[in-house]
Amino acid sequence: MENTNKRPFGFYVCSLAFTFERFAFYSAKWLIAVFVVASVAKGGLGLSAAEAAKMSANLVAFTYLAPIIGGYISDRLVGARYLAPIGMILMGSGYLVGSQASSAAMVNLMIILVSIGTGLFKCQANAITGRLFDDPRQLDGAFSTQYSFVNFGSFFGTTIIGLLVGTKGYSFCFLVCAIMMFLDAAWFIFGWRFLGETGKKPFKIDEHKEVKENKQAEENKPLTAIEKKRVGAIILVSLFSVIFWVLWYLAYMPVYYYWGGDNGLANWTVGNFTVPTAWFDSLNAFMCITLGPLLGKLWGKLAKRPKGDLSMFKKTALGMILLGLSYVIFAMADVTRGENLASLAWIVAFGIVLSLGEMVFSPLGNSFITKFAPPKLLTSMMSVWVLAVFFAGKSYGWLYEFTLKFKFTSVYFTIAAIAIVAGIILWSLDKKLNSLVVEDEHVTDGIIN
Repeated sequence: MENTNKRPFGFYVCSLAFTFERFAFYSAKWLIAVFVVASVAKGGLGLSAAEAAKMSANLVAFTYLAPIIGGYISDRLVGARYLAPIGMILMGSGYLVGSQASSAAMVNLMIILVSIGTGLFKCQANAITGRLFDDPRQLDGAFSTQYSFVNFGSFFGTTIIGLLVGTKGYSFCFLVCAIMMFLDAAWFIFGWRFLGETGKKPFKIDEHKEVKENKQAEENKPLTAIEKKRVGAIILVSLFSVIFWVLWYLAYMPVYYYWGGDNGLANWTVGNFTVPTAWFDSLNAFMCITLGPLLGKLWGKLAKRPKGDLSMFKKTALGMILLGLSYVIFAMADVTRGENLASLAWIVAFGIVLSLGEMVFSPLGNSFITKFAPPKLLTSMMSVWVLAVFFAGKSYGWLYEFTLKFKFTSVYFTIAAIAIVAGIILWSLDKKLNSLVVEDEHVTDGIIN
């Protein structure tokens, strides 16, 4: 009997491509943050922490925005399999510019090239993965596995680059990121043979005629009352996602500049070894790798209860509350240290709770929109979500600059309160939000899973 659970090798071509790309991206995200503030004598640019935070934020923001444009190109103009390696080469070229950067303008050029490259790679590789499987039931498991490949890339990238910076310097580390992307492009081109016909033609052109006709008829139908409510719910929860991701990305900046760095107020030394601040990023990736299966089992166990699993809205509310609690830990580290350096254990505890909040909150995004967006507005609703994350990414650098005007503990206790209150509000709106997306007026816990 044929093994229907066997995954095509093309799936691993795409997944490993993400590993290489995330290795380079998360390493570069950290490198920008520390390279820009390092003194010229130490190989950096000698700019302020606020400027570095805004540049790092631009990398995050525009790499979320660019895939919207890349998706349009692969849908209508060029096959996705050809765009992906072009994107990788552009990203590699960007990191190559970073390896020679001697000014803010060169760092910004790197960010532009990496953003454009990400736009040509990211959604294309995801789209190809989705079309490699004939059985839709395999998709959830496939994308979960691919997410593990992503986190392995992030973990190994920041762990290795964090060590290399001390001995090889910033220029060499950006060069490593560039080499990883050029190798990634070569790997993906080699893997074309395992993708079959997938991604050879633009996806819209490759659709069958009857699918197009059915889609056109669907698009001509007016929205029903429940569909209008679902659009409203998506927009509302997107606003909560802005709050979450602004505060989540913001968390990294004090780790690099307040607790870490030459004048950092935390003790990063363990024995004779100084822990690189990049390993805070590694901690997040490690927690995502280990927490994913554990949370999956927890949700499965809860789903067997008579009242079912927690609703998606309650999960996201819980994620917000955990985010707030992580900031309480952050502020308490400053309160308890007195005139001494804070223990690294505080930073580790903060990172663990922060990552747990992310893993609980993250189901809200693509899965929620895919399930409940009206078919003819699916792309538009996905764009709303992407724009929400773009706004969050673009904002946290400016927010960090603003926080520098105030006392650390006051700022981060306030942020903790904002996140916790937002989570409580979202939890209290659970039944109302459920009523917006399901047609049955008698809504109980656990409807949306």
